[in-house]
Amino acid sequence: MEPIIIVLIILVVLVFIALIKTIQVIPQASAAIVERFGRYTRTLNAGLNIVVPFIDTIRNRIDLREQVVPFPPQPVITQDNLVVNIDTVIYYQVTDARAATYEVASYIQAIEQLTVTTLRNIIGGMDLERTLTSREEINAALRGVLDEATGKWGIRVNRVELKAIEPPTSIQDSMEKQMRADRDKRAAILQAEGVRQSEILRAEGEKQSQILRAEGEAKAAALRAEGEAQAVRTVFEAIHAGDPDQKLLSYQYLQMLPKIAEGDANKLWIVPSEIGDALKGLSGAMGNFGGLGGGSGTGGANGTSTQDRREKPTLD
Repeated sequence: MEPIIIVLIILVVLVFIALIKTIQVIPQASAAIVERFGRYTRTLNAGLNIVVPFIDTIRNRIDLREQVVPFPPQPVITQDNLVVNIDTVIYYQVTDARAATYEVASYIQAIEQLTVTTLRNIIGGMDLERTLTSREEINAALRGVLDEATGKWGIRVNRVELKAIEPPTSIQDSMEKQMRADRDKRAAILQAEGVRQSEILRAEGEKQSQILRAEGEAKAAALRAEGEAQAVRTVFEAIHAGDPDQKLLSYQYLQMLPKIAEGDANKLWIVPSEIGDALKGLSGAMGNFGGLGGGSGTGGANGTSTQDRREKPTLD
């Protein structure tokens, strides 16, 4: 009985192993390559799959999701003979599991080498300045070449990115000095523009202030002259309304003489020629006042009047 039990146990184990090999569960976004006696048979998609045990074998399981592969820095020579290190990142996706398995031995290594050679070809036709400022152009050209070459491998390159472009240390120092000089230049230009604008605004302000001040002075002078004219007109009208005679005017003129001599700086002053006429008028008025008081109107023994003597002064 013991040998039979052992045989049954062996058969149960073999059946269990056969069941395990028969049922294959493939995860979502994955695929499996099935070979029968070393030859490709079919591709298993996601889900529950049945294979022939001990005859069908799973050759390769492939992830169909988009993959990201960073490549180490690669030295590349530019058109102006400068060596730059460029880091690249590739975004790819397997679209045909069979082609990715049988058309190329290692598609990751193949993509890396193709990226390096294509990158050297593209950068070799650019100088350093253009290389640093043309990342989008380089990415588009590199993606086009890789997508065309990897299509027969069942690979689709979705995106290529240049992660870093590192020029030599000496070039970096020169670029930093140039950048600092450009910034200092722009700062000096902006400062000069600010000073210039400030001076222009200050000059415009002073000009406007002077114009306003001149307009104010002109208006004040006009108002002052108008006031003086009005005052003279008022005095003139008052005088004519009062109808003054020559005697009153002569008296007023003599009253103004002391004001002419006022002031400490007036060491010399000139008597106007009209003083004689004023004195004549005043003396005539005084003579009339004497006649009204009962006087004879005669002076001394020679019979000459006081008015005649006053009109004929002695000349030296």
